[in-house]
Amino acid sequence: MLLTATDAGNIALDFIMAEWNLTEDKKQWFVVVSSRLVGESWYLVEIGVAGFPDRWFIQVYFNGECETNYTFSSPIRGCEGYGDLAHVPYLIAEVLVCERNAR
Repeated sequence: MLLTATDAGNIALDFIMAEWNLTEDKKQWFVVVSSRLVGESWYLVEIGVAGFPDRWFIQVYFNGECETNYTFSSPIRGCEGYGDLAHVPYLIAEVLVCERNAR
């Protein structure tokens, strides 16, 4: 299977949606920030929530599989509060709270 950067981005986005059991209507809140080929066998895909600095980094292999041990990065720590999440759907806010707290 030959993957393009766009294919890898879509696969990673579907993976993160399934990982958090989010419904299709929540997909619009996420963006593929970048998708770049690394070496000859996988892509590194960066996904974020539109308007937020939080990022997931997911490896997508040429066979269409995602590495289940993805990386989450945010300049905002859970102890800093969650006021920035007041205007996002509850489930999206919950995902960000959980990820920020896990850091």
